[in-house]
Amino acid sequence: MRRSLLLLLGLLVLHHSGCFEFVIDGEWEDEEPGDYDHQDRHKRATLTSEEEEDFQAIRGDDITVKSYRVESRITSRFAHTTIRSSVINSDSRAQSIGFSMQIPKRAFISNFTMNVNGITFVGSVKEKTVARRLYAQATARNKAAGIVRTNSQDLETFNTEVHVPPGSNIEFELHYQEMMERKLGLYEHFLYLEPGRLVPQFQVDVYIYEPKGISKIETTNTLGEQFTKLIKVTSTKDKAHVVFKPNLQQQRKCENCTGSAIDGVFSVKYDVTRDLNAGELQVSDLHFVHFFAPSNLSPLPKNIVFVIDVSGSMWGVKMKQTVEAMKAILDDLNIEDRFSIIDFNHNVRCWSEDLVPASSLQITDAKRYIQNIKPNGGTNINEALIRAAQMLVRASNQGFIDSSSVSMIILVSDGDPTVGEIKLSKIQKNVKRVMTEEFSLFSLGIGFDVDYDFLERIAMENRGMAQRIYANHDAAEQIRAFYSQVSSPLLKKVTIHFPEGTVTEVTQNYFDKYFSGSELVVAGKVQLSESNTLTSITSASAASLQFSLQTDADMTELDMELAKQQHSFTGFAKQMWAYLTVKQLIRERSLAATVGIKRRITKQITDLALQHSFVTPLTALLVESEDGTERLLADSPRDPRQGCCTGGQALSGPVKVVYTSPPSWIQLSTSTPSTQHQRGPEVEALPPKVNIVDNDPHFIIHLPGSNMDICFNIISKPGHILSLVSDTGTGVVVNGQLISSKQPRKSKLSTYFGIISVYYQPEGVSVTVSTDQITMTDGRNSHSFTWGATAEITQDGVKISIVKNSHVSVTINNSIQVMVLLHRVWKKHPVNVDFLGIYIPNDNQYSPLVHGLIGQFSREPEVSVYDIHEGPDPLKEEATMEVKGNTLLVTRGWQKDYRDDKKRGSNIYCWFIHNSAKGFIDGHYTDYILPDLNSFLQTV
Repeated sequence: MRRSLLLLLGLLVLHHSGCFEFVIDGEWEDEEPGDYDHQDRHKRATLTSEEEEDFQAIRGDDITVKSYRVESRITSRFAHTTIRSSVINSDSRAQSIGFSMQIPKRAFISNFTMNVNGITFVGSVKEKTVARRLYAQATARNKAAGIVRTNSQDLETFNTEVHVPPGSNIEFELHYQEMMERKLGLYEHFLYLEPGRLVPQFQVDVYIYEPKGISKIETTNTLGEQFTKLIKVTSTKDKAHVVFKPNLQQQRKCENCTGSAIDGVFSVKYDVTRDLNAGELQVSDLHFVHFFAPSNLSPLPKNIVFVIDVSGSMWGVKMKQTVEAMKAILDDLNIEDRFSIIDFNHNVRCWSEDLVPASSLQITDAKRYIQNIKPNGGTNINEALIRAAQMLVRASNQGFIDSSSVSMIILVSDGDPTVGEIKLSKIQKNVKRVMTEEFSLFSLGIGFDVDYDFLERIAMENRGMAQRIYANHDAAEQIRAFYSQVSSPLLKKVTIHFPEGTVTEVTQNYFDKYFSGSELVVAGKVQLSESNTLTSITSASAASLQFSLQTDADMTELDMELAKQQHSFTGFAKQMWAYLTVKQLIRERSLAATVGIKRRITKQITDLALQHSFVTPLTALLVESEDGTERLLADSPRDPRQGCCTGGQALSGPVKVVYTSPPSWIQLSTSTPSTQHQRGPEVEALPPKVNIVDNDPHFIIHLPGSNMDICFNIISKPGHILSLVSDTGTGVVVNGQLISSKQPRKSKLSTYFGIISVYYQPEGVSVTVSTDQITMTDGRNSHSFTWGATAEITQDGVKISIVKNSHVSVTINNSIQVMVLLHRVWKKHPVNVDFLGIYIPNDNQYSPLVHGLIGQFSREPEVSVYDIHEGPDPLKEEATMEVKGNTLLVTRGWQKDYRDDKKRGSNIYCWFIHNSAKGFIDGHYTDYILPDLNSFLQTV
């Protein structure tokens, strides 16, 4: 019995003696780095016909597709997808039956098995040359399977055919894995569904498990209006299940049609619950993954030079779509941004020789300029990029670029250089020479006649990324979507590191920039130790501030939780580490400067791909029968339209891998994180005796001169803002806003401080601490941080130190410190609410002008206590106090300091003053009520 497989790659297929032979499309990997010649470029431009082909998952005449099932298990953003199909050859003759599946280009196929009439073919990943040799040795040389590249935007296609006799049963099963990438605030998992015929058992299941929780989930239906109500979503706090299971009648194009209406992309989008601006650290199977996706940060100002190809090849739809996109992008610029436009063909022209502010007047003029462009002539990419970089350098040297801003060049081109310098390697060197470390280059390649591999290399080498734009009716939307991903930079110079000796083989942990709506991911292996906690420290620069965040993770907790989940992918952390490492090494390989470096990286990629079963550009999937006599080859040829390394995503920063033993060829940065960042954020301890306002709200004023503590309560209303410290001399304000309990207890409505504000007027910096978050603003920018992570933030002489779910310290110019203590209560408590306590040391260096309910006592008054005698309560003595010319009846009692024990506190014995401290504080307590949180106190 003869069973044949045909490789569908648009290949040359020859028939010799009743068997098939094939030629693989793509040359053997050349270890010599260099440019493609003009013949390669011509070939790249001609391979564009796949889009016109009709795609069907199951192909054949008179066949019965019994079932078609797709199952995706997504755990912590890592997806394992399985496609299974069962087919019968119902024809009376032997025929070829095909199985095809379009999968995301970022995915790695991990296995393919096939059962033909009881003969099982099992897949295993081999080094490409080994797989080819074994395949060549097989007795059945007419058997093949393959991966083909299509012109689809995000997909590649797996194809196989098997020639079977009538009545044969064939079962196909394909597995692939991928990491979900966060774009514009969402992860998207998409499945291309086109069975090509009606299927009795058709079902799609997507299972999502996110340990921190799922904040939103939505499905995008491109299959047709009739299927909208058939997509069912069920979700809990941390799990979701999306199912699509149309019956035979529901699959039909019309009531009496025999064709299937299922043809399109089945998409699931979701996002996770995350602590505000904190990282998420997960540990499983002695591997870790650190996710970092902060929000509530003000965007950094941008300096952008748009470099637009206006050569003759851009004529028509390409130029029209580019102009449409550029108009929308220009409208999206902020007033703080600066920009210019360079257009080029054989000549290079500047709309403005210098960067200009993005005012409405300049935007209007730039749009008019873009509209009047007429494409013609050749392509001088080299000079255009050099002019753009020189424009940024000149603006920087002249002081027009804010130190906190982000500078970038966005190149839009559809072709190879034809004028000036045309050698790609030389252009790459020229651009790198003029680009400083503060600049990034982003490349958009329009169509398939552009050398996308070159655009990707030049972008990655200059701290940017590349994207292919498909020259069709929605090219403008593709350009706008790409710009949206990079239009809101929130952070610069992000480093995620770990205490020495805790982790090894860490993936890229330095990122030049972080853009809003995206996510930074670092993975590695965990070193065994006595500690059951892994700690990561993230440091970065935002607008006008520096910060450091500490994240902790239990080493065993997640594995125990995963074991309970029916549909989780338990090996996600190990596979994600391997996935990230292989992708990173593929990008490094494309930038390798010498043959030796390239060979070493090749070996690293191959070893990892074999260990973790990834079909990469350097490995192949050998599918063979159980007795090893029949073999099929799933090979990944080099795509001449994308260079040697397809499926990769460009990094948002320079490639800096942390190796256990760095290879000699790696150029590691000589700068290392500060000792403070290695240890994590530090919090300065307050002295034992301080001024305290805590609980309901109880004031404790410590008088160091007489070593005495005085207590009083302020009975005010919820919403009132009280002045605690007001110092016009130093420009420092500390105010607190009252909140109330949920309901009265014993006819009394308790009040607490729910918001504390520390304002530093000279720099316009305000720190607002609530029970939900900590927010820092400077008049222009606002940044919010969670209580859920230890962190340190500094800006303009103001330092914020957050200890996770405990307290925050605000220090101004190393001379004034305020600590705010967080009190959490059971959320369903019928009366109590979360509240804040304030602890202020006596040695703060105020000016003589300081006042406020606490500040006034920096000038310690003379206090005399006498006539101490037993009161009505034997445990509370009474006495007479003379202070500020007033004679007061006081009671001996105690209040609490909760710094060391937030549940029970420690007793502080004090003399209690009644009537809201009347006679002890200057004036009346109502004199300290302010209109807003940053107000200074007027004269009392």
